[in-house]
Amino acid sequence: MNRRVVVTGIGLVSCVGLTAEETWSSLVAGSGGIGPITRFDASAFRCRFAGEVKGFDPEQYVPRKEVKKFDTFIHYAVAAAKEALDASGLEVTESNAERCGTYIGSGIGGFAIIEREHEEFLKGGPSRISPFFIPAAIINLASGCVSIKFGLKGPNSATATACSSGAHAVGDSFKIVQRGDADVMVCGGAEAAITPMGVGGFAAMRALSFRNDEPALASRPFDKDRDGFVIGEGAGVLVLEELEHAKARGAKIIAEVVGYGMTGDAFHITQPSENADGARRVMEAAIRDAGIEPQDVDYINAHGTSTPYNDKLETLAIKRVFGEHANSIPVSSTKSMTGHLLGAAGGLEAGILALAIERGVLPPTINYVTPDEDCDLDYVPNEARHKTIRYGLSNSFGFGGTNAALLMKRFEE
Repeated sequence: MNRRVVVTGIGLVSCVGLTAEETWSSLVAGSGGIGPITRFDASAFRCRFAGEVKGFDPEQYVPRKEVKKFDTFIHYAVAAAKEALDASGLEVTESNAERCGTYIGSGIGGFAIIEREHEEFLKGGPSRISPFFIPAAIINLASGCVSIKFGLKGPNSATATACSSGAHAVGDSFKIVQRGDADVMVCGGAEAAITPMGVGGFAAMRALSFRNDEPALASRPFDKDRDGFVIGEGAGVLVLEELEHAKARGAKIIAEVVGYGMTGDAFHITQPSENADGARRVMEAAIRDAGIEPQDVDYINAHGTSTPYNDKLETLAIKRVFGEHANSIPVSSTKSMTGHLLGAAGGLEAGILALAIERGVLPPTINYVTPDEDCDLDYVPNEARHKTIRYGLSNSFGFGGTNAALLMKRFEE
């Protein structure tokens, strides 16, 4: 019999807040964090705005002498993990450390470090490359640093499945705990790709919005006038725990994870399949894994990137999965406020989904002004809404046709 898995801690770092509570409060208020890029001179770039994390001090989480040894995405991961573990009340000791693991994904990893070290190489040759370059940049060091800092000796892994990375990390961790390979998993995603090559690369492929004159209005999922996504950054980390383990220590239970799906489009390197087949099948897989019916789902936190293809085809996928019930399911995209955190998006949005279920509040899709005939569902436009959620779904889709869906439930004994 599968073990039950619950969420006992959440840590979030985003452009709308440095903690889970700050982020949640901003989202419920419909307050976005998109603005002009300040990290570098973006005046020559086609896109000059992003969802930058503001006021973050890595020295609160990493010793000063080690800050420059690691890329910013690792700093974000450690900060979110610390908040999640503190919120969970879990004490990691020698007696339980081998049953506590970590699994944190990233779509890109240490872009800023790679760019910095390449500049040093060009200036002075290979002798200028830092000995810390490789561990500072590679994707699994987010998970590795969290494991080392908090003494987590159980499963230690990472995902690099583009914009599905964080969701796959949470889903895989759910399965690790469910089957008994660990009692606790600290899991999610982290990303910090607001760099010249990151912004320039996505702009070159015309994936970004170019609404430079009004950046706060640029991320507008499902709106007819959407023109691309807004790059964001940050981290979302959850503590997943086996139910009896959580109850035995008196942990507060936020939500229960009950289903996980993963599929491949086998269609195109960047575009979703034309009939939304992969997105349809991944939602069906999560629903099937949970052992429920489609009509049991009360809310969907959409992938909702604000790109023309994604929003149209995600809407189609929802209709194909839920039929007539699709018209009565609220669907919102919190990327309208946070931007798209790439590999961290699934972790952030899993945390948001858990909080929505616990608190009975649906965060809105802001900047929704002009309806699109291809996007005609209830997108919780512009204002949060109170609603009891028994089952909620979170979607994440990535380049290469990789898809993930997480299904959570309001906790009941």
